[in-house]
Order: sequence, then C-alpha cells, then structure tokens
Amino acid sequence: MIDSENVTVESVQEAMQELRTELAKQIIGQKEVIEQLVIAILAGGHALLTGVPGLGKTKLVKSIAQLFSLAFKRIQFTPDLMPADVFGTEVMDEVDGARSFRFIQGPVFTNLLLADEINRTPPKTQAALLEAMGEGCVTAGGHTYKLDEPFFVLATQNPIELEGTYPLPEAQLDRFLLNIVMDYLPVEEEIRMVRETTSPDVPELQPILDGACIVAIQKLVRQVPVSDNVVEYAVKLCSATRPGSEMASEKVKKMVQWGAGSRASQAMVLAAKAKALLDGRRNAAIEDVKALALPILRHRVITNFYANAEKVTATDIIREIVASD
Repeated sequence: MIDSENVTVESVQEAMQELRTELAKQIIGQKEVIEQLVIAILAGGHALLTGVPGLGKTKLVKSIAQLFSLAFKRIQFTPDLMPADVFGTEVMDEVDGARSFRFIQGPVFTNLLLADEINRTPPKTQAALLEAMGEGCVTAGGHTYKLDEPFFVLATQNPIELEGTYPLPEAQLDRFLLNIVMDYLPVEEEIRMVRETTSPDVPELQPILDGACIVAIQKLVRQVPVSDNVVEYAVKLCSATRPGSEMASEKVKKMVQWGAGSRASQAMVLAAKAKALLDGRRNAAIEDVKALALPILRHRVITNFYANAEKVTATDIIREIVASD
C-alpha cells in the first residue's frame, strides 16, 4: 500500500497495476469498464453502471470497495423506498423526563455507496442523493451532516426492464461523472469466467489502497498539467452537442433536445487528468478527452422525437461529433 504522504505518478501507476492483478482474480475481462470505474473514483466523481442483469455489476463494485479498503454499503432501490431510508431519520429520545431528537444515520454515511437499480425508485427518493453527490453532505431536521471522505456513489441500472421504472431526471444524471456501459463478455472470456467461478477455489482480494491514499491521489490528479488546447477541445466538444451552439452540426440541431452543460466540460478535463495519471503520463492530452467522451456525454445528451423516429441514439451522435474533429 502506497504512502498517502508521498504519492507520486510512479507509485500510483504501480498501485493501479497491482489493482488490476488482484481484480483479475474475481472479475474476468471488462478491462475498459474497470478502467473507467477507477478513473471516476480517482477523479472524485460518481459513476452510473448500465448493463443487463447477470454481468457482475454488483460484484465488481464490491470488489473495488474491498481493494480500496473502503466502508461499503448497498441500497436496493425499490418503488416504496423513502428519502429517509437513504440519508437517515430523527427519533425522539427521553432521558430523565427530558425529550430530545437524535439523528440516526442512513446508509449514505459511508465511503462507497452502491445504489442498486437506482431507476426503480420514484424521483423523490432519487433526489435524496443529489445533495450528497454534489456537496458531500446531508441535511436533515435543519442540521447539515458532513459525509466522510472519500465518498462515491456507484449506481446501477438495467436498460431492458423499463416497466415500473422511473428514468433518472437530467439533474440527477448530470451528477454522475461517467455513464459506464457494461456489455456481454466475448465467448472466450465467458468460458473462462464460468470455469473459474464454478470451481471450489474462491480467491481472496488483498487491499491495495485506503481512503487516505485515495484522497491524496485525487489531489494529485488535479495537479496534472493540461494545456490550453486540451481545455479548448473539451469545451468545444461539449458545445458541439448543444443544438443552439454555432458549433452544432445540422444533425445535432435537428435531433438533440438538450446538449451537455458546463459540468460536462469540467468532467472532460478532470477525467482526462485521471486517465493520464493511470497511464503514467504527467500531462493530459486530447486523446484522453476523446477516449472518455462517450461515457462522459452519453447520459448528458438528450435526443428528441426526430432522433427516436429515425432510431438515432445519443451514442451515435457523440461518436459522429468526435470523429468529425
């Protein structure tokens, strides 16, 4: 485990290699998903994992929590879940005849919160996470409670069973740094996965980092230099998704209802810095922005009925924008 008081580019890259080695004991394949998940954490952001059931989303998040030595809690989002079930509630105590209220912390008071199937609960409960994700604190009963650092929300959602679900509102989606899509494994990797996960041997994971190390790495990420042309490229890329922008193509103007906001531009640069650090480089490049454009923008670009009629998705539009630059 690296020293949180002396974090360097080299020590981070070494730790990430150890993490990949340990994670490979239980998670087969999904290298791009793992890299994006780690980028989100080291950039201090939250991630939305989208994928059909049975791909190992929950297992991956639990393994990450174990490798990072983080306090971990899971909320199974259901239609009857209430906001108080997320952030906590006040109860009345009586001591020596004197009554007072005492706040009981909810599962949001942790380091890594797994919001499982977040789109299965009503918007009122979904919104209970907004303050925690944006400000790192929770307000209840007129009091504000600070969450421990580091704090991450890794949410999952199922894209195929939409009956009885509540699509995440745009404000909630924008809080997620990345929308990571988890797809099926190639046949060869699935064969290996089935063979290893049905054997009697269950390998144990050895912690690689702790909370203090992660906070130190997050500070180092922000110190990674980024040139003006990289910042300009990130902003122009986001601007090209907005139908009212002069940089928008005719296709964007016709098929996009809302484009990515300024938070997306910030996410582009911050995630690019984290990717550069993971790759052992001392500055972020335009290639880093391009590599992360899809997971950063796919949940921030809202298409309209013209796009739906022609079966054009936000992913199609983003790929076309990136390819045209």
